[in-house]
Amino acid sequence: MKTIGVLTSGGDAPGMNAAIRAVVRYGIYNNINVLGINKGYRGLIDNDIEKMDLSSVADIIHRGGTTLGTARCEKFMTKEGFQEALETIRYRDIDGIVVIGGDGSFRGAKELSEAGVKTIGIPGTIDNDLAYTDYTIGFSTALETILDAISKIRDTSSSHERTIIMEVMGRNCGDLALYSGLAGGAEMVLIPEVEINIEEVAEKITQGMARGKKHSIIMLAEGAGDAYGIRDQINEYIGVPIRCTVLGYIQRGGTPVSYDRLLGSRMGANAVECLLNGNNNVLLGTKNGKIFDMDIEEALNMKKKFDDKAFELTKILSI
Repeated sequence: MKTIGVLTSGGDAPGMNAAIRAVVRYGIYNNINVLGINKGYRGLIDNDIEKMDLSSVADIIHRGGTTLGTARCEKFMTKEGFQEALETIRYRDIDGIVVIGGDGSFRGAKELSEAGVKTIGIPGTIDNDLAYTDYTIGFSTALETILDAISKIRDTSSSHERTIIMEVMGRNCGDLALYSGLAGGAEMVLIPEVEINIEEVAEKITQGMARGKKHSIIMLAEGAGDAYGIRDQINEYIGVPIRCTVLGYIQRGGTPVSYDRLLGSRMGANAVECLLNGNNNVLLGTKNGKIFDMDIEEALNMKKKFDDKAFELTKILSI
């Protein structure tokens, strides 16, 4: 193992830079040449690659986003684009690649591994939608960002006596909405894992108003529906002032919290260690606070388990 490449793909996540830094410095410590592949898989196709040194990753551990850049590359999934990527890997004498990203990024890593390229995957996505690992890099920071927004919006909703629907990211996974709703004291949490009953939502708002509650916060996962559409459906049952807030990309940015920096650093070093030990074509994850690795195909075939106890707790604590 003389030369390895590292890339970030898909949506950016706070803590990716900590992982990049760890891959580069742990690699150099072990006398490995480390190449930074810019803009994800597109960088492999375009040969947009640079040699990394200690200075390349100086003062980035505290920065959000990814210094390597990221992009979704449809061309990589074509036969022509994939062959161009393999040619770049051979031309650059890359012995192994560390892929930092989510589900789509890992499916690209799986294709590389099946073509004979030694690959290691590090989970970096705010969605926390990968079934095989407890947490992904960026999830904790995004959660804190949402909680901060809840606190600010609660002040306004209370002052104006309004119900607020706050839509957060997560694709088809409701973890961001669920755990921010539980930690932020939301009155209701609407997620794709549980069918939404608009009549029950309207009834809960009405019950709260009947006992003197002047405002409510409803956490909505983007995969469960559109905030404005949900508002209009609620208003078919009750006519109360409802405002919508879609947090959008603000959830992705910002300084990573300590947990994401630690997770990125540990996984980055572990990824290089796996390549050195010949433990290839695996994804890294965390279970009960410990880093582990799992075969790529096995990990991607797992189905995420829904935390129904946490969901029930949100309903109990919001009575």
